[in-house]
Amino acid sequence: MDFGALIFPTDLSIRPDVLARELEDRGFESLWVTEHTHIPTSRTSPWPGGPNLPEEYKRTLDPFVALTSAASVTTKLKLATGICLVAQHDPIVLAKTIASLDLVSNGRFIFGIGVGWNIEEMSDHGVDPSRRRSIARDKVLAMKELWTNDESSYSGEFVNFESTWSWPKPVQQPHPPVVMGGAGGPITFRHIIEYCDGWMPIHGRRAVLGAIKQLRAAADAAGRDPATLELGVFGVPSDQAIIDTYGEAGVSRCVLSLPSAPADTVLALLDSYASVLDKT
Repeated sequence: MDFGALIFPTDLSIRPDVLARELEDRGFESLWVTEHTHIPTSRTSPWPGGPNLPEEYKRTLDPFVALTSAASVTTKLKLATGICLVAQHDPIVLAKTIASLDLVSNGRFIFGIGVGWNIEEMSDHGVDPSRRRSIARDKVLAMKELWTNDESSYSGEFVNFESTWSWPKPVQQPHPPVVMGGAGGPITFRHIIEYCDGWMPIHGRRAVLGAIKQLRAAADAAGRDPATLELGVFGVPSDQAIIDTYGEAGVSRCVLSLPSAPADTVLALLDSYASVLDKT
């Protein structure tokens, strides 16, 4: 089992470079950071985690800037978005950003993606919320073309470009792993099976273990080997019994949550996670 840590990096929390060094020193496999460009004040969209939106959602750093700072002070720690709201990005620019980060980190980036829940945020980016899954799919497929071909072109429903050059290429071949977040279901699973390398749902939001079985069955039905899909879970508590249960189900990465808090608070919690890491 690999262990990662997830944080909302903000202007008030531990610096991402400081956190990255501490995670690597403690034997963590990966650092995962969130993304919200902004939070519209209307608050029409309900937050999936409860009635009150936490303060850190309003204050998140740009994930790629945060991860680049983390890359500069580490050598082994994997650096991941948890998750990137792909539909809200220009895919040509995002492809270059990701390839550049993978290059400067010597191939340590994991592209965690999702479709989002905040309808107002999407709308401000010109994204039709009802089409966000199809938009995200189109943009990821377009980015794969840019990453894997010296001369690339793409013609889709939402993304179109003629033959073009785009460097750098990612260090990881054919590209950084693409891992879908979000709750499981037939539509999500269809997208994962088509163009992703793995799935990482959130612990406690849905019945994850049952959904893993559904994903594997869907992969089999679609002609994809379920073993080619990496399984992880966000927000896993530091409870060895829960971690062992996930491991028995084929989960290879558990990501523990960290608060958006100053260094002393975060590092004390990391110390409390030591016993979990020591058992792996």
